[in-house]
Amino acid sequence: MIRRGFRPAGRSLGGRNWTLATRITALCVATALVLGIIAAAAAAVAVRNRSEVDRLLNRGTPLVTGVQTLLTALVNQETGIRGYAVNGRTADLDPYRKGLADEATSESDVIRLLTDRPDLAGQVRAIRTQMAAWRDTVANPVISAVQAGDRDRAQALLGDVARRSFEDVRASVARLQAEINQLREETVSRVKDGGTRLVELLLAAALVIVLAGILLTVLLRYLVIGPVARLAAEVREVASGDFDHVVTVGGPPEVGRLARDVEGMRRKIVADLQEVRAARQLIEEANRRLELQAEELTRSNRDLEQFAYVASHDLQEPLRKVTSFCQLLQRRYAGQLDERADQYINFAVDGAQRMQRLINDLLAFSRIGRLTTGFSDVDLDEVVRQEVNQREAMLEETGGLVTWENLPVVRGEEPLLASLLGNLISNSVKFRRDGVPPRVHLSARQDGTEWEITCADNGIGIDAEFADKVFVIFQRLHAKEVYPGTGIGLAIAKKIIEYHGGRIWLDTSVSDGTTIRFTLPVAVLPV
Repeated sequence: MIRRGFRPAGRSLGGRNWTLATRITALCVATALVLGIIAAAAAAVAVRNRSEVDRLLNRGTPLVTGVQTLLTALVNQETGIRGYAVNGRTADLDPYRKGLADEATSESDVIRLLTDRPDLAGQVRAIRTQMAAWRDTVANPVISAVQAGDRDRAQALLGDVARRSFEDVRASVARLQAEINQLREETVSRVKDGGTRLVELLLAAALVIVLAGILLTVLLRYLVIGPVARLAAEVREVASGDFDHVVTVGGPPEVGRLARDVEGMRRKIVADLQEVRAARQLIEEANRRLELQAEELTRSNRDLEQFAYVASHDLQEPLRKVTSFCQLLQRRYAGQLDERADQYINFAVDGAQRMQRLINDLLAFSRIGRLTTGFSDVDLDEVVRQEVNQREAMLEETGGLVTWENLPVVRGEEPLLASLLGNLISNSVKFRRDGVPPRVHLSARQDGTEWEITCADNGIGIDAEFADKVFVIFQRLHAKEVYPGTGIGLAIAKKIIEYHGGRIWLDTSVSDGTTIRFTLPVAVLPV
């Protein structure tokens, strides 16, 4: 939907399909061009102004100073001549001589500064000519008269004619000063005008920047902030739970594309949400079935354990009677019947005894985890030592040797762990190779929060294909005539390990003998 006040995505001011980046670029380029023109004009004005300032500093002021120095030199000459005419002392000519030197220097400096103004340089030369005439007609005759001792004549030479002659010189200098001052004022005026134009150009640049900023703000307000705010409102409406709300927002092409992307994302989320809901329903249904199956399995295991426990107890009494009577028959009638009868009696006695061992093992299997003495710190090193001592006769008979190292202290039920380790040691001794004394070695290493304990022997070994089968109850790999037993030992070992929160497995990477590994949690030290 397109709400009131929205522009359709892709339409822009002026009807041109300009993107936001294009608009901003155009604005920046236009602003840069105007500022560039202003900067170029300001640079030209600044260069010209600097030239005028240099002219003022390097020519205007030195000219004023030079003309003033020239005037002072001329006045000193006139003053020195008058003093000499009155007093006749040679020292009174010092101002005159100094004035001559200063006049020559200042005239040379002023003419050098007026190379581009020959009219003013001509005035300086005219003043020099006037002064030369004054010296010829006044100064030199006065000096000659005083030196001749005729002061009256010297005084007469300094009369009105001499005064008017010098006044003409001063008037010429005054006119030169006026024109040089006017030239300096014109330069100062141009410098001021240049400064004013620079200020005006700076103000124009500031105005352009302000206008560009205002225009950029307007563009962002109407082409970015507004559409994005409307898009945010649309997104919030979807986020509030209205996933069926269609997101449509106008504005520049970028915002339009963003709106389309958001709409595409909304549709994907809706599709994924539907899939998630369907998957959740399937998972919940599967969980319900698993819970029912777990309850059924727990009940079955409980019933099975109860059955094994009860069956073991209930079968013990009649089995003991059968065994007792079979043994009684064997003792009483041994050798009195034929050979086949004796064989049958032996079969009955052996079967009854084996059945009794099976029932005892089954009873032990069912008691694991049911009859508990509680967990305590168990020193496996001491447990192994006791189990080895109990099997001293077996080891002497077979020439066996059991070694162990680095066995830890763990938390567990000592009777169960003793049964586990004793079972593993007995199996290693029982399943030995012919003519090879059994060797059994137990070791341990810590792996994170677990102890990994290894029981390795040099016996007949177990093929990798039977790695899982050996831990199943009543599973045998050899005939009972070859290796006696009930086939429940490793199943009991597995149940003991799982009861303690560990794992047990056959290491199939070892081909020499049998290597069984199992884990037990590391005991947590009290804080």
